[in-house]
Amino acid sequence: QVQLVESGGGLVQAGASLTLSCAVSGRTLGSFAMAWFRQAPGKEREFVAGVPWGFSRPAYADSVKGRFTISRDNAKNTASLQMNSLKPEDSAVYYCAVRTYYTGNDFADDGMDYWGKGTLVTVSS
Repeated sequence: QVQLVESGGGLVQAGASLTLSCAVSGRTLGSFAMAWFRQAPGKEREFVAGVPWGFSRPAYADSVKGRFTISRDNAKNTASLQMNSLKPEDSAVYYCAVRTYYTGNDFADDGMDYWGKGTLVTVSS
């Protein structure tokens, strides 16, 4: 069984920063890609940022480029999402996901194998 647990969400004002964390535990996953997605009320889930296994460059949605930074610690099986200059439109439930035994940089949500339960981020104007 694989578990992903997100943390770090909360209520902040526009312009503030937050750091989300994702801890992966369970059986051996091999090389795996990690990504963050989000879903706002009434909207479909969307890709935010992803980081491949190894030394490939991370990928970001255009809406967060330059403001969000994804990182991972393979030794600890954790990933973080540093979010700066937050905007009200960033408000959503943020989900961590992994694609196991995979070293590429395709972060389509239907390709991810495991998901966390999400953490809520609310940005007030």
